[in-house]
Amino acid sequence: MALYEKITIIGLGLIGSSMARGIKEKNLCKTLVGFDANEDIHEVINQLKLVDRLDKKLSDSVKDADLVILATPVGAYSSLGEIIGPHLKKGTTLSDVGSIKNAVFKMLNPYIPKNVHLIPGHPVAGTEQSGPKAGFSSLFHDRWAILTPADDADQSAVDQLTKFWQALGSNVEIMDPAHHDKVLAITSHVPHLIAYNIVGTARDLEEVTKSEVIKFSAGGFRDFTRIAASDPTMWRDVFLHNKDAVLEMLGRFNEDLTALQRAIRWDDGDALYEIFEKTRRIRKQIIDAGQEQDVADFGRHHED
Repeated sequence: MALYEKITIIGLGLIGSSMARGIKEKNLCKTLVGFDANEDIHEVINQLKLVDRLDKKLSDSVKDADLVILATPVGAYSSLGEIIGPHLKKGTTLSDVGSIKNAVFKMLNPYIPKNVHLIPGHPVAGTEQSGPKAGFSSLFHDRWAILTPADDADQSAVDQLTKFWQALGSNVEIMDPAHHDKVLAITSHVPHLIAYNIVGTARDLEEVTKSEVIKFSAGGFRDFTRIAASDPTMWRDVFLHNKDAVLEMLGRFNEDLTALQRAIRWDDGDALYEIFEKTRRIRKQIIDAGQEQDVADFGRHHED
């Protein structure tokens, strides 16, 4: 069922190419247009037939589009907005897939016409893989898609975008942008930061060779390396544009880490057991909520 006449996806990496596959599979538009600044992957995009038309000029790709989705690193939004803003038609919905939301308004509002519906979005799904070949249409199945419209957003446009994400298989949640950024800071951003840090620490240990780190990697460290293999450009931009929420959560994390250090230093086994028991219950609740399976989602093989 076509929800839009024309959809344009800017950026055809993991998320963008997965959306393209899902859109075509569900016939959610009559014309699907793509744009990607990396010309090295244009041949792959065309071979995979991800879009009906791959434009080489960004401004051309958004003309007459009913839905435009930014699927690039968030650091590019301002420059993208400046280029596409004058070419967006009245009533177009402009959305994105980034994992920060408050900054999206600040970056795009100066360039977007008032008659365009800016409704930021965030599909809480992904793998550590990147590029158009990494995408698969089921990426969003039974995952959350969070929409963060402004208070004065057009409700019909929000409802239509909600139906779009539901058609891709997502469960949709409407959330305040600032609250979204705080929630994602603790559930996604800080864990990634910790993963990048601990893998870097292991790599730089003088007493342990890199070959030993690889050879004797236990399950916990392997999980960290899986997360730390995520797109460095994307995560650089996330931390730079959600720094207030991330720094707030890092402060809380450091306080809790100090409590753990104190318990270990003073042989306080009861305190350690209590902390570990509480955190184990969280893991069970995540599984019970259907947010995890017996195997990790990162690196899992999928076939359309």
